[in-house]
Amino acid sequence: MSAAAADAVSLEPRKLVSQLKPFIKPHTGRSIWELAITLVPFLTVILGMLFAIDAGYYVALALAPVAGLLLLRVFIIQHDCGHGAFLTKRAGNDWIGRALGVLTFTPYDCWRRSHTLHHANTGNLDARGFGDVDTLTVKEFQALSPLQRFLYRAYRHPLILLGVGPAYLFLIRHRLPIGLMKEGSIYWVSSMATNLATAGVLAGLIYAFGLGTTLLVVLPALLIAASTGVYLFYIQHQFEDAHWDRREDWTFHEAAVRGSSHLDLPQPLRWFTANIGVHHVHHLASRIPFYRLQEVLKAHPQLRDLNRFTVPQTLSPLLLTLWDEDKRRLVTFREAAAG
Repeated sequence: MSAAAADAVSLEPRKLVSQLKPFIKPHTGRSIWELAITLVPFLTVILGMLFAIDAGYYVALALAPVAGLLLLRVFIIQHDCGHGAFLTKRAGNDWIGRALGVLTFTPYDCWRRSHTLHHANTGNLDARGFGDVDTLTVKEFQALSPLQRFLYRAYRHPLILLGVGPAYLFLIRHRLPIGLMKEGSIYWVSSMATNLATAGVLAGLIYAFGLGTTLLVVLPALLIAASTGVYLFYIQHQFEDAHWDRREDWTFHEAAVRGSSHLDLPQPLRWFTANIGVHHVHHLASRIPFYRLQEVLKAHPQLRDLNRFTVPQTLSPLLLTLWDEDKRRLVTFREAAAG
């Protein structure tokens, strides 16, 4: 084992929290700049696509990946707002987050609540179900009926997780405060207000450019952003040596660091994804602004190698489907069947 790997294994997450406090404070000027260099290019590319359709749809479609990645960055800024990590004042974070939710088709207050629960319970086998990828243990899967096993297998298939699932999540599920319907009126207001505002933006585009042109531009950008975002979220917590425990053995700090990955992306992907790949640090100290996460890695190099993945290494975890409590790792369906 290398010295860096040994440091990563031996680090103490609880002590690390206090060492990360200097990185928590956002810089307002930097935050506004990051917002501007995301929104202006995104809106420019979308308008370019709308006008480019007259020259042929394939010209416009060629810009869709750029629009999708920029929209993903918009979502990650909204995500930072939800953690109070973008501006110093809570109200500023919330109102920017709500405004960005109109572009991302994501009701801010609903998403913030479910994501907060995800952070609070990551890796807790007795508190699954909010803001995470549904994951069963081997024993739970074996106890299912044949139909239930089939449905779970279908759900965990990459085509569903990264294709149908994201489309359903952002186009349909986010239209209602599912899971929060009885938790207070704020979530209904968040959903309905976002729906109305998003509908208003779409109505304006349809009036100016027509229904077909609007859909041919908006849908590809949204679906690329959604699928890429779900893919990132998947690899951030679904890998062989992830960390899950029953409530009596679970601790927040260990689960945050050991159960989250470091997806080491090259530029410009690191910029487009706003450093969200430094996810183990983010889970341990979620109020660190995204533009300061690389500073943390420089100050604490032992974190670089902990649960580190490069892009080619993210393919095999897509086959992992069940948590084996005895082996303490994620396994494939075939491995679970073989015992």
